[in-house]
This record gives sequence, structure tokens and C-alpha cells, in this order.
Amino acid sequence: MIIGIDARLWSEGGVGRYIRNLIKQLQILDRKNEYILFMRSEDRQKFEIRNSKFEIKIADIRWHSIEEQLRFVNVLNRENLDLMHFPYISVPIFYNKPFVVTIHDLIPFHFSTGEASTLSLSLYKLKFLGYKFILSAAAKKAKKIITVSNATKKEIADHLKVSEDKVRVTYEGIDDKITNPKSQIPNKLQNTKYKILNTKYFLYVGNAFPHKNLERLLEAFNILISQYPNILLVFVGKEDFFYKRLKSEVYKRRISNIVFLHNITDEQLGSLYKSALALVSPSFMEGFGLPALEAMANNCLVLASDIPAHREICENAAIYFNPHNEEDVRKKMEGVYFNDLNHFSKNVKIGLERAKKFSWEKMARETLRVYESCFDH
Repeated sequence: MIIGIDARLWSEGGVGRYIRNLIKQLQILDRKNEYILFMRSEDRQKFEIRNSKFEIKIADIRWHSIEEQLRFVNVLNRENLDLMHFPYISVPIFYNKPFVVTIHDLIPFHFSTGEASTLSLSLYKLKFLGYKFILSAAAKKAKKIITVSNATKKEIADHLKVSEDKVRVTYEGIDDKITNPKSQIPNKLQNTKYKILNTKYFLYVGNAFPHKNLERLLEAFNILISQYPNILLVFVGKEDFFYKRLKSEVYKRRISNIVFLHNITDEQLGSLYKSALALVSPSFMEGFGLPALEAMANNCLVLASDIPAHREICENAAIYFNPHNEEDVRKKMEGVYFNDLNHFSKNVKIGLERAKKFSWEKMARETLRVYESCFDH
């Protein structure tokens, strides 16, 4: 087969990591099929071809755009593709050749991000309707749908009205640089008054979107530091509208002992996991929950909201709390701070063993099976 992969989001966060690892592993695994990667010119130099079956076509077309719906179809149709993989929901509605699509989550169906938009409320609602239409059309037209958890598979079947038989789950993996960190914790933390290497801290990793429930985490932590003033809460994520709003909330409420870190390396992230009291993941909803998996792989205890995706990925390794109750969040954090970490050594050990069952190589192998199943007779 000649398989196309939309790699325009190569340099983005979560989806970019998924795309980078999928292509990296496919180059190792597959010497039979041919691949055409559609990339933006600014990302071309970041990718090294190590398999002669792979080639790159430049597609300087922004995702979620009118241009994507009109021009990208022509770019794809110029190639003699047997199958196209859209690793994100940016699928041109007029593309009529066989394709698979990865749907990572349906969080926008439950939590609006309109407050970050520069559009008026009415235009944002119109754009959201467009998103739902494109996603629904893509789900119906796709030969197969790939998703990252059984929790999201159920959501897709319920909301997009497709058969569960059409949806295949391929779990994500953990990057080697995160599990084998060679660098130290970021200098910003070593030089700060908090002296993080000698301080107990809780860690949050991810974006600050509304469904992440970070306001409740702040509330729980604010109560906690009134009793234990030496603890830190460290946030790691890309600085954007939502993180700026969160910082403003911290400043307005004068909550102390909060550290924000942006643009850190994978190695630094691994070091942060290894030194933390625990990762705290208070989300109302997740498609997968990669930080929890990364934490478990680094012998880091996980405190997680009691939601289906966390239960599926962490099983009985995590300590769960009610994400709607800041007092329960606080109590679980206090329990970790108050007890020696040896008290939770069983959870950490179970988490490490659980993390070994996930890998990007396994994800790519299962994705390749999905490609081939599209042409099984």
C-alpha cells in the first residue's frame, strides 16, 4: 500500500508527540508499505528519513482552516494513496478516498474553550458547530477510527453514532528521554528561593484548559499550605491563554508556594517526576492521561481524579479522589505529605509494572494492523 500520514502538527504538544512517535516506529517496523508524510516546510528539517519507503511532501496549510477544507484535498489527491491517516480530527470533508482517523478525545463536546477564542461568542458557536459537523462526517466516512482508550471508544460510539466494531484502541507510550533523564531539574527551580531539590513538592503536568479542573486543585492546595507552609505545587505546561489566566488567579488570590515552568525538556520533565511527592491529575475528563503513565514509569506516585480514563490507565496503582470535591483532593494530598513515601511503595511498584505494558512501538504495530485491516477481504 501507499499510505499517507498528515504530519502537519509535528511540532505541537500531545498530538505532535503521538505523530512523531508513530512515524519513528513505523520507519523501524514497516519495510513493505510506502509512506508519504505531509509536513509543513518549517518542520521538514526536524525529521530524518531512515527508511527508503518514506518520502515527504510539503503541505503549508493550517489545520482547522478553510484552506484545509479546500486546498488540502487537492494536495492529497495528487498522490496515488491507497490509504490516508489523519492522526487528528482535521479531516477535509471533500476527501473521498479511503482513510482512517485518530480521535484522541471528545472533550470539546463537554467543555467549551470559547473563552480563549478571539472570535465573538456567536462566531465561536458557529465554528464549534463546524467542528462537530466535520468530526461526525469523518467518523462516518472513515474506514476505521483509532482512539487511545476504551473510555474514549465508548464516547465515540455514543456521541458520533458509529459501531464500536469500527473503533480500534491503540494505547500511547512513553518517550525514552522521559524515563531515562540525564539532565537535572530546571535551573529556574534550583535558583529559586524554593530550592526545589530540597523541598517536597506536588507536580501537575499538562495544559490548563477548563476540563483540567485546576481551580479546584489551587483551592485544595491553598488550604493545605495553611497547615504545611513548606510544600510546593509545580505546574508544567505550555504558556498560553489558559496558563496566563491561571497565573492571574494565583496572583489575585495571593496563593503562595506555586511555581510555573514552561518550555522544559523531556529529560527535565523526567527528573521532575522522579523527585516529586506525587503527580496530581484532577481532570474532569481525559482521552488517555499521558502524564499519569509517565509518572508511573518514573516511580512517581499518582493522585488522580476518579474518572474512567484514569481508572483504565492506572488501574489500582493510583490514589483516587473526587474531582468535584476540593476537600477530598486536599485530604489525599495531605495523606501523601504526612506519610513517608514508603507508605505508598506498593502503589509505586504496581505503577511501574503497569507502565511497562505501554510502548510507542506497540502502538505503532497495532496501528499498522489497523491500516492492513482496511483492505482485508
